[in-house]
Amino acid sequence: MDEIVNEPAVAYQKRHYTVAEYLEMEKASTVKHEYFQGEIFAMSGAGDNHNEIFSNVFGEIANKLKGTPCRPYGSDKRMNIPENTLFTYPDISIYCNGLIHSDVDEDTSILPTVIIEILSPSTKNYDRGKKFNLYKDIPSLKEYIMIDSESVSVEAYYIDDEQNWVLNKHEEISDVLTLASMGFDVPLADIYEYVRFNKEK
Repeated sequence: MDEIVNEPAVAYQKRHYTVAEYLEMEKASTVKHEYFQGEIFAMSGAGDNHNEIFSNVFGEIANKLKGTPCRPYGSDKRMNIPENTLFTYPDISIYCNGLIHSDVDEDTSILPTVIIEILSPSTKNYDRGKKFNLYKDIPSLKEYIMIDSESVSVEAYYIDDEQNWVLNKHEEISDVLTLASMGFDVPLADIYEYVRFNKEK
């Protein structure tokens, strides 16, 4: 798990924790932590671009999902993958079958349909690599979308009819992101509204 140590932030301590210990510590903590196979990792904070993108995307998705069984949640919603032990806080997650709680914690949910991560320089390699592999263990997951906060770039993976992960990549502000499992589109111009890249400053 070196990727987690090097990219989101540092390990909490060099010892193994039980899930119960992690959850108890998390209740008292002002900083979010991930848990994976006995190790605890502090999650990094978010910059202005990250927050602008979150506001734009969450607002669009919440509006389009009104009247459907699906609901979006922000990064305060803790998620667990029992298949590999990961506890984490996706930037945006969409649940379509109500909130099914983890067997070990009533404030932790399982089985999301869509996960959206907003990439930062410190986390993008982890989100694209190790974390995506862990997310693939979620039996209900239909889409995984990564939105870059430092350039116009959206990587949208969805499961096709043959149960393979297929990538749609968008790098033009005129492009449109399709959430295949949700049945609606979000223009990249709306995703990146108010976002300022370094070259523009």
